[in-house]
Amino acid sequence: MRVCDDSGRRYASIVSARPPMATSPPAPMYLSDAELADRIRTGGTDADAAEAELFRRFGHRIRLYGRRHLRNDAEADDLVQQVLVVVLERLRAGTVRDPAQLASFVLGTCRLIARGQRGGEVRRQRLLDRYGGDASAPAPAPATAALDVARLRHCLERLTARERTVVVLTFYGDRSGDEIGAELGMTTGNVRVVRHRAVGRLQACMGLAEVAS
Repeated sequence: MRVCDDSGRRYASIVSARPPMATSPPAPMYLSDAELADRIRTGGTDADAAEAELFRRFGHRIRLYGRRHLRNDAEADDLVQQVLVVVLERLRAGTVRDPAQLASFVLGTCRLIARGQRGGEVRRQRLLDRYGGDASAPAPAPATAALDVARLRHCLERLTARERTVVVLTFYGDRSGDEIGAELGMTTGNVRVVRHRAVGRLQACMGLAEVAS
């Protein structure tokens, strides 16, 4: 018994002498909004995971707001992209005044950008009237393909107002991405995304998915 007792005491002394094991920081999904904002601001090895959690936490809420206040799902998806980019840039820069109120900041950003999108409808329609004419086609058809004007007009009408405007300004107005962005209040990158998506939808609608844009 004495040997066992001595062994037990020696084991206890060794364990107590060990340094405490390092604990991993909590996963982003378990962080409060303020902690999540701080992790994005400070960067580091887990910043990417924190940013992904930001998208997961607020993306669906933003999309629901867009569906409620904008015209269709495509514009709601545009709203998600624009709001998250703005919020992420502000968090990285540390310029969100009260990180604990991150949800309120996201909602306020939604309101501002959605209001700008609604206000931009008038500008977009004016540009369509100026450059679009009857908007029969976004670009010259390939020489090997017969142009079905009625079908193409139908496909154009299925685009969102923003997509249609970007297509018309690109192919009829001969505007650059920078010029279109300045005219519509969009970033050049967002113009490229909208244009790529619109051309892809037109090609699919016309049965020209294999034709290079």
